[in-house]
Amino acid sequence: MPYIRKGNFSIMHKTAFLFFVILISLTGLGQLPVTYSSSQVFQQIKKLNVLGSVLYIAAHPDDENTRLLSWLANDRLYRTGYLSVTRGDGGQNLIGNEQGVELGLIRTHELLAARRIDGAEQFFTRGYDFGFSKSPEEAFQFWDKRKVLSDVVWVIRRFRPDVIITRFPTTGEGGHGHHTASAILAEEAFVLAADPNSFPEQFKYGVTTWQCKRLLWNTFNFGSTNTTSETQFKIDAGGYNPLLGKSYGEIAAESRSQHKSQGFGVPRSRGSQPEYFKTIKGDAPVNTLMDGIKTGWDRINNVGIQSVIDSLIRYYSFERPEASVPGLVKLHTLIKGIKDDYWKAQKLADVSNLIQTAGGLYMEATTTQPNAVQGDSLKIAATINNRGGLNIAQPVATFGGVRYPIPDSLTANFNATKNIAVIIHD
Repeated sequence: MPYIRKGNFSIMHKTAFLFFVILISLTGLGQLPVTYSSSQVFQQIKKLNVLGSVLYIAAHPDDENTRLLSWLANDRLYRTGYLSVTRGDGGQNLIGNEQGVELGLIRTHELLAARRIDGAEQFFTRGYDFGFSKSPEEAFQFWDKRKVLSDVVWVIRRFRPDVIITRFPTTGEGGHGHHTASAILAEEAFVLAADPNSFPEQFKYGVTTWQCKRLLWNTFNFGSTNTTSETQFKIDAGGYNPLLGKSYGEIAAESRSQHKSQGFGVPRSRGSQPEYFKTIKGDAPVNTLMDGIKTGWDRINNVGIQSVIDSLIRYYSFERPEASVPGLVKLHTLIKGIKDDYWKAQKLADVSNLIQTAGGLYMEATTTQPNAVQGDSLKIAATINNRGGLNIAQPVATFGGVRYPIPDSLTANFNATKNIAVIIHD
């Protein structure tokens, strides 16, 4: 039976109890809803106090440094993203006969599976992987450089990274023409994203100019090519996270092993793992990747919110994570009042997800119909289980903009179900 995952919350707080309007939205994802342990919930609460972001850029699925992504997302708790210029359409396929666009679809989902493990987010451009390229000039002939460059600028303006990191240099040591081209695009987009005269048509879609602090190249030692040096800025990405029970090398191995079509499974590693960086643009880091960047709530002059989060961390119960929900609802209200639209949107989404996960709310929508056509109806069963025993009233499921009240009381560990027939309009 296919599973279709939930959407988001609209939350209000009453004096005597928590009042939720729970919105389950049809997203079309055929997968089980994600659940988290109480230690993972605690990790996510800690992340609420971090207002910093890093974007990693390379050419293909499997080019990303999964160990560094794991460290950035789970140790430093930065909002972390990977921008793959292509979807890997021109690669090999060790698990089937699919090639071209079909292989690109497989590798896209491999990347999404990897990000669910290492905690980063995934982005793409319109660049098509046409196979091995001898030079970046050849790559740009196939890609239409301006279109792909506009995609990179768009991701930067929307994601707003403080630091951009490339896997490859512009000088060709990456070998593949796509690799070099991805670095050229990153370097040009670093400048153009801050220029109001570059791709101004993007502004009507809600983005603004964005100036990153620095652009770094994550140097490497691949085979006979060693571009690292002890004179370069260095961090240790091989630490151990006791909340997750794994080292970042172990998380990275699980993430990288999702690239099954490429045969890129790797063994789990433990111990110190240095990563080296060369500054390409902006100020060179001295002590941390985020030198000179405020990554706490003082970034937007709102230390009051930080004190509320500090209290949630201090009094967190690993045996009763649902006890944090009243504080999270209060935090949700406070964040709605801040003026920084970017961090407001990010942190409201994070808090909404935490209210669900900390409260033990399990929500899913299932259907026994494998398909439906325009004008037909799709029968869906929306189910909510209040596993944490929160005092919840008036649950509502919404599909296609239509709200369906769920009449059952959300008592502890009781499956409240609403059967819905949704008309497929388009």
